[in-house]
Parts: sequence; structure tokens; C-alpha cells
Amino acid sequence: MTDINHAESLQQRQDKRFIQKETRTAAKYLRRLKELPGAPEGMEPFYRTLERIYVEMEPVEKEAGQKTIGTYCVMTPPELIYAAGAVPVKLCSGNYTAFSIGDSIAPRDACPLVKAVAGFQQTGLMPIYKDCSMMVIPVTCDCKKKIAGMLSDHCGVMTIHIPASREDEDLEEYIRQLYDLMARLEQTTGNPISYESLAQGFRKVGYAQYELSEFIRLKKQMPYLIRGSHAMAILNSSAYMPADVWGKALHRVNLSLKQNLSEKKTVTSKKLPRILLTGSPIVFPNIKIPLLIEEMGGIVAGDETCMGERGLWDPAVITDDSFDGMIRALANRSLRPCPCPTFADNSQRIFRLKQLIKENQIQGVIYHVLRGCLVYDHEYKRIENELGQLGIPVIRLESDYNEEDIEQLRIRIEAFIELIKLKQAPEKPAAVRRSF
Repeated sequence: MTDINHAESLQQRQDKRFIQKETRTAAKYLRRLKELPGAPEGMEPFYRTLERIYVEMEPVEKEAGQKTIGTYCVMTPPELIYAAGAVPVKLCSGNYTAFSIGDSIAPRDACPLVKAVAGFQQTGLMPIYKDCSMMVIPVTCDCKKKIAGMLSDHCGVMTIHIPASREDEDLEEYIRQLYDLMARLEQTTGNPISYESLAQGFRKVGYAQYELSEFIRLKKQMPYLIRGSHAMAILNSSAYMPADVWGKALHRVNLSLKQNLSEKKTVTSKKLPRILLTGSPIVFPNIKIPLLIEEMGGIVAGDETCMGERGLWDPAVITDDSFDGMIRALANRSLRPCPCPTFADNSQRIFRLKQLIKENQIQGVIYHVLRGCLVYDHEYKRIENELGQLGIPVIRLESDYNEEDIEQLRIRIEAFIELIKLKQAPEKPAAVRRSF
């Protein structure tokens, strides 16, 4: 009995250390976000959401009796989850402490996301994981398959096979899987998905997408109305807020940005190098790279990551307003425009990056690779070559879910920003010849 009590006491101390370390790290990065100057009015709901999830360790806010459905990819249509009366929550956490625990469980070369998931499963302490009634995992890489196996002991897990191409037959198979997902959601929640409930799901997500499109339009303004780190905090918080609640909070930020635009209030009077951040997802609290970019004198003017603008960028276009037509619209939205590197032919990704560079007047691209994330790492050379033809400098930054590489990242980011500044420095005017 004494041995059992000792083991329980040891486990309690370990759990307490985990919570203290995790909440301390999250609080530190949240504080750095708040201290970064230039935040618009209306940021509090987004800060508060990140604080509730990662500092206070609470589950997502929801109505009484609602169930939460965990997702691991933007290719899980949230409209279906809302249609079943549930709340989607993205579980791709950038948790440093869970990563360090998972590092001793998962294979050495596994990506940090998998290690963090393994750490969460080992501790069983993160409420957003414990509270899930079901988890949906689109298989975009081999590691995602292993996530499904790890989590199946915790709750019901459904995997969705993501095809390597976007041909008609691949789309039909994906549509079949969406119908399977619909049945699993109905079984898990006890709520049938009807035409009206699915339409309501479309309206809820569509409202958030509309506000995001307005936000992106304002974010493109020159001079700058908002810093990219603050924008990423807003976008990350969408993982833990119902779409309509998030959309209303973003509407208030948009009103603030419009007011600042009319009054010519900008975050800085300096012409900062405009950086596009792409590659592996940037997930709170692992936001060291965007913070370093802006602390070193740049600005994150574009964000092409699946936890950033990409997550809500493409609205579903309904051409057939039948129930099946809406399901097909979700499938088309999830596969056809998606620039995820899981696809064999990823010309969509190159097109999207060039589009963002033009629209946001990008002067340099930082390509972020989480250590072990092979699908993103594999595409770096092609993107470097394509953007090099446009005269856009690109740098590859490999990182982990830890703070040991911060100084190395700082040095490389600072050098990259200085390179851009040298390129944009005005040439000395030629001597003026006088005519007599």
C-alpha cells in the first residue's frame, strides 16, 4: 500500500511540474505578444482564449451539452462538425513541455507535432484533449497515421485518406469519406445532420471567412496597420473559438483597423522589410519565429501556413444547393485549391505563394521547417528556385518545439532582414550635369 501511495505521490508531483512548466512558457510568450507595440483595439478576446487554453488549462468554451470534436488538419470541414451540433477544436499544439515528454516516447526523427501529441497522451492533462468526444485525422503524412494509433485509446478516432492527386476519382473517394464522417459525427453527438443544420454550418463558417477576408485586406495596407505576430495570435485563436464567436471578435478588430486607417495611425513610421512566412505550421505557444522577425526589424506581412490564413482562406462555393451539392462543395474546397505539400503535383502551392508575394509586396520569404517534417522540407528547393526567378530572397529555418535554438534563429533572421534592407536601399543619384 505504501508503494502505491508513493507512486501516486510521484505522479502527482510530475503532473504538477508539467503544468507549471507549460503554463509558465505559454504565459511568457503571451506576455511578449502583448508587449509588442502596435496592437489594435479588440485583441483581448484572442489573448484571453490563448490564456484560457494554455495558461489556465481550461477546455474550449461551449454551450451546455455540446461535444467537442478534435481535428488535426484544415482538410476536416468544420461545417460538418457544426452541422452535428458540436464544436471543432484544432489539436496541432506547439506545446514545448509536451514535446519534451514525447521526445522520449516517439521515434527520434518524428516531427515535433507527433512528439507533442505523444506527450499529451502520456500525461493526460491537457483539457482540450481530454474533453474531445471524437478526433478526426486526415492522413497527410506517415506521422499522422501514427497519431491515429496513439490516440485511439483515448477516444473514438476517424482517419480520412487524403489522395496524392486531385483527379475526379480522387474527389469522389474523398466525398465518400465525408459521408462516412457525417455518420460518425451523428453517432457521436446523437444529432442528425439535416439540410438546414448543414446550411447553418456553412453560414457560421462563412461569416468568419468574410471577416477574415476583410482583415487580410486591411493587413495589406501600406504603411502597416497591424503586426504579423498579432495577426498570427488572432488566427491561432480560431482553433479554440466557435467560428461565429471568433468572427464577431474579428469584426471589432476590423473596425479598429479601419478607424486607424482613416486617422493614419500605423504601427510604425519606418519602412520595415515585408516578410512572407510559409512552410510548417506556427502554433502557439511556439511562436518564436514571428516574434523574432518583428523584434529584429522586419514585419510578417504574409502568412501561408495551415494554422494561419490558409485555414479559413478558401470559402466553399455551392453550385448545386442540394444536400449532396453542399457536401461536394466542401470536398472541392478541401482538395482542389489546397496548397498542402501532401499532393504529388503541388503547382497550386507555387501559384499561391506568388500571389501572396504580389498582393503583399513581399521582399523576402522565410521557409519554416519543423525538424522531421519531410513533406514541407522536400519542397524547399523547388520554391527557392521558383522565387529566385522573381528576385525574392528565401531562407530555410529549421526549428523544434524548444527554446535552445533561439539565439541561432535570431542571428540568421537578423542577417536575412539586413540583406533585404541592403537590397531596398536607394541608389545614390547620379551627378547632375549643368548646361551652359
